[in-house]
Amino acid sequence: MTSLQYSSPDPRTRLAVDVGGTFTDIVLLRGADKYTAKVLTTPDAPEQAVLAGIGDILSQAALGWGEVDLVILGTTLATNALIERKGARTALITTEGFRDLVEIGLEDRFAQYDVFLDKPAPLVPRHWRHGVPERVNAAGQVLAPLDEAQVAVLARQLVADDIESVAVCFLHGYANPVHERRVRELLHEYAPGLWVSLASDVCPEIREYERLSTVCANAYVQPQVVGYLERLQLGVQARGLRAELFLMTSGGAITTLETGISEPVRLVESGPAGGAVLARQVAEQIGAARALSFDMGGTTAKICFIDDYKPQISRSFEFGRVHRHLKGSGLPIRIPVIEMVEIGAGGGSIARVNHLGVVQVGPDSAGSSPGPAAYGLGGTLPTVTDAHAALGTVDPGRFAVGKVQLDPQRARAALQEALTGETGLEVEAAAQAVVEIVTENMANAARVHASELGKAVDESTLIAFGGAAPLHAALLARKLGIARLVIPNSAGVGSALGFLWAPVAYQVVRSLHQRIDRADHAAVQALLDEQTAHADDVVRRAAPGAALVRQRVAYMRYAGQGHEIAVELPEGLFDAAAARALHERFEERYAQLYGRSLPHIAVEAVSWSVAVEAEGRTAPEPDEVPADIGKAELTGRRRVYDAEAASWRDLPVYERTALRPGQWLAGPALVVEDETTTQVITGFELRISRLGALVLTDTTTATPQIAQQHDNEVTA
Repeated sequence: MTSLQYSSPDPRTRLAVDVGGTFTDIVLLRGADKYTAKVLTTPDAPEQAVLAGIGDILSQAALGWGEVDLVILGTTLATNALIERKGARTALITTEGFRDLVEIGLEDRFAQYDVFLDKPAPLVPRHWRHGVPERVNAAGQVLAPLDEAQVAVLARQLVADDIESVAVCFLHGYANPVHERRVRELLHEYAPGLWVSLASDVCPEIREYERLSTVCANAYVQPQVVGYLERLQLGVQARGLRAELFLMTSGGAITTLETGISEPVRLVESGPAGGAVLARQVAEQIGAARALSFDMGGTTAKICFIDDYKPQISRSFEFGRVHRHLKGSGLPIRIPVIEMVEIGAGGGSIARVNHLGVVQVGPDSAGSSPGPAAYGLGGTLPTVTDAHAALGTVDPGRFAVGKVQLDPQRARAALQEALTGETGLEVEAAAQAVVEIVTENMANAARVHASELGKAVDESTLIAFGGAAPLHAALLARKLGIARLVIPNSAGVGSALGFLWAPVAYQVVRSLHQRIDRADHAAVQALLDEQTAHADDVVRRAAPGAALVRQRVAYMRYAGQGHEIAVELPEGLFDAAAARALHERFEERYAQLYGRSLPHIAVEAVSWSVAVEAEGRTAPEPDEVPADIGKAELTGRRRVYDAEAASWRDLPVYERTALRPGQWLAGPALVVEDETTTQVITGFELRISRLGALVLTDTTTATPQIAQQHDNEVTA
């Protein structure tokens, strides 16, 4: 646990908590003082680790629970539950004849010529998917009534099957939710213990496969997430906390606890979104207009491109990609989300020899219980953390702020048992293979993500944070051809820190098909008014008294096209003049994107969105690397295995808190701090920025920023 000086104009006492699959990170800001903590997550009851961690950090800051002004929570619990398939026993109720749509998907092949292709399995198995008679058309007109008697019978069957949560998604429920809402009423009557998620609440948009997948994900994680949130709320209130709890959403904004309880799918990427917010802040500070955010924790790794100091926002994303990170090999979730790719690659990712006889790492994780073998908590399978413990790159007594005492001998035994016998590798070589493979997995994910977005990854600055990222960042940068990387202050708890820089915001999207030249102006305006009122209410609850900034968008296309582009609506009422202006904006935007417009084809809007944000975000304090003031003083040496030399050697170790702006060092070396360790590999040079960030430059691909005369002193 550390106390650091931090430049902040906000005098309030602000607390951020990020619950990960392995560790729970806590950050407290009070004026210019910053305190951080990292504790093992308690997966069966995550609130226990949160309460213990908050208690520890308040004790360090000499504060009481009642003195905290703001609490923001984020979590990867929902993400990990989806990736590792550890959510609730979930059933699906849909229109009769359509229960297999969630498995049929889009009827395409994401790898057309791969004869070994396996599609991702739906969250709800077929024997728990049920169809009931009903039919509403795309205009919202009821064509066939809901068979309520069959729903009542089905409710009893769900109880008999020990179902915990139910997703309800009818074919055109977005146009008229009357049947979905009636099913919820009947389920509450005949099976009151079930959680019920309606697609018309969670994702009221066209495209039934994406809507089905989204509501299934919401139902799948709801019992776990809501149980945690409610128990945590009771726990903090019992300890005297007066501040209301707020949540980080997947779109990088702050929202209310009630929103998280009703729509937990919006929290699926909340932890990673906080990391993207931190990366945006750091990119602004160092002037990196093109940046690549790299967040690696105990369970997953997240990669996000940031251009012009803005993370890319998408209306959907895929989780659990099963095939070389290819688009389409995961299951879609349609919510506002920061565009990123996430894979099962973290410190707890389990290594094994697969059916081809080669080492495979992840996607499953040992988590915090039993954890890696080196934890000594009952885990026996080797993980990435075990590999580092065996190689000597982590300090066994200082791991995770000393909360976990690593046992390198247990790590070596696990590696030997699982890997060396089948591969013929020595323990050290097997450990290095684990590190190389998990880093290559992340590099490949970044390459695929860059290809999907049309970006050149080697033109970016890598911004690395999370408990495991600084150990892999330099190697990852070299694999990607990136010349510069930055390890910000408090990198080990980076996502939690990002929560405190996030705006209060909320977005509502709903489908209402309209041909623009003959639109029902009153219907569109009524929808926009309803969306605005809902979004305003959510934001005002989290930021009372703040001025609100609204953005209204229509998702538009030419009639007959399958995909839409976002076009901002004119201000004021949506009348005939506004419709004409919107048509012109669409033509201009389409021509910008595709080089031409199609004026002879009718234009239509499929969905409408209102996004509301509370004003108040200030520009971050700029950072820079000051003039060279000399080489950093090492604080010790550690015996580390050198893979290139295939031998053990003593590496210089530097204490991060002792480094001063303008100092430099060069690899190979280790920079240690309470929450993480930065590995500076051979060929990288490191300088300390004015605000204490570690700025590493790969001298093999970039012009060295450190004077040539320093080179001969590096390994002296």
